[in-house]
Amino acid sequence: MKRAIAVGLLLLTATPALGQERDYCPTRPGLGTTPCTISPKRVSVETALTDWTRDDQTDERSDTVLIGDSFVRVGVSDSIEAQVGWTPYGHVRTRDKASGAIDSKGRVGDVTIGAKANLLHPDGSGLSIAVQPFAKLPVGRKPVGAGTWGAGVIVPATYDLSDTLNLATTTEIDAAVDEAGHGRHLAYSEVIGLEFKLSSALSATFEGKVTRDEDPGGATTKGLASASLAWAARDDLQLDIGAVAGLNRSAPDLELYLGVSRRF
Repeated sequence: MKRAIAVGLLLLTATPALGQERDYCPTRPGLGTTPCTISPKRVSVETALTDWTRDDQTDERSDTVLIGDSFVRVGVSDSIEAQVGWTPYGHVRTRDKASGAIDSKGRVGDVTIGAKANLLHPDGSGLSIAVQPFAKLPVGRKPVGAGTWGAGVIVPATYDLSDTLNLATTTEIDAAVDEAGHGRHLAYSEVIGLEFKLSSALSATFEGKVTRDEDPGGATTKGLASASLAWAARDDLQLDIGAVAGLNRSAPDLELYLGVSRRF
């Protein structure tokens, strides 16, 4: 009897430990997001150390640099996590091609709050699906902040095609802020990507994204292509680098970024 009780207590105490051993799955890098959730009582801090975007349009060119753009995920239950994101600093430099005038602004960005509920396989294995509603709070100011609140919902899904190949999709529908800085309109996007596991620690991801934005000032359709590398330096630490290229005139020309993700 004593032996049976001892074995039972051992199994009870081992169960939470097994839950903590779920593989780390940051949302970085790339254009889409992941359906897996952080284990209960664990925290993931995912930061773009630097992020530069160039947008060269017919009448002007803008360069945007974000520093420390961060996303924090907190495990609430086995399949639910709470989320908060914030851009502590962004700098936008715009040059008018006709006059040569240059306008530079440094601003704090907005705060994003949300949650993710995994519907199937919270560790991201096999076929995994989640729902992620969010809201953006107008903490910052334009041109880094949006100027007023926005909201939306993201539905990410992944499927393991093999031990080394993973198919991912991310569907998003937003009540996006109007370019004028007040009011909201419909915007929606779709991301499709393939992740290749090159080794136990290194993976490469290739994605395509199409966004339709029904802004009252002028509707646009943007196409993007992305390539990124992620290196798991340790079980709880990932470094990443990536590039995004615009595929049509409405999309920004180029984005380069470098980031780090750490689980606590």
